[in-house]
Amino acid sequence: MALKLVIGDKNYSSWSLRAALAVELAGVECEEVLVRLYQPDSRAQLLRHSPTGKVPVLLTEQGPVWDSLAIAEYLAECYPEAQLWPQDRQARALARSVCAEMHSGFSALRSHLPMDLARDKALTELPDAAQADIDRICAIWADCRERFATSGNYLFGQASIADAFYAPVAARLRSYHVALPTTAAAYVETIYRWPAFRRWYQAALQEVKG
Repeated sequence: MALKLVIGDKNYSSWSLRAALAVELAGVECEEVLVRLYQPDSRAQLLRHSPTGKVPVLLTEQGPVWDSLAIAEYLAECYPEAQLWPQDRQARALARSVCAEMHSGFSALRSHLPMDLARDKALTELPDAAQADIDRICAIWADCRERFATSGNYLFGQASIADAFYAPVAARLRSYHVALPTTAAAYVETIYRWPAFRRWYQAALQEVKG
């Protein structure tokens, strides 16, 4: 059985994007199974694939793997030659730390700036809590790049799971026209030039056009 990745709408599902980018980093053949979200039968459709009824879920010969971070770790273990995590121990620890922070935090950002890749408009007013999340994210990016991006333009030099996790954030910041420090703005540009992200982005725009 080839791997299958069950995802939601490409324009809106940030967690699906994270898992899809991890699959691209692994360089493994994987079929996408799209389940449209916010439909009357969405949950029923998803429960056919995942015990949580949520996306993403990676279908393997041994059974489903759900949750984007679990999927990323599974791929890193199965395809160590792809080096999905940084090879330096301290860099790897930091990468895991910032992924965990993304995974469990930044609720104000998620609430007020939901991912919408087709959007091209600023908010009328950016809430203080969302701005605080953005400031923290910019600090994370600056720290990672200063300490470990000695070559390449991603958070740890070369593209890694950390970039897969922060790509949807970069997309939010561009979609909502958020003013950014120079280093953060450069990183957003790096994400938009990432071929794996660009493929998803173009597909999301086509999805919205119908």
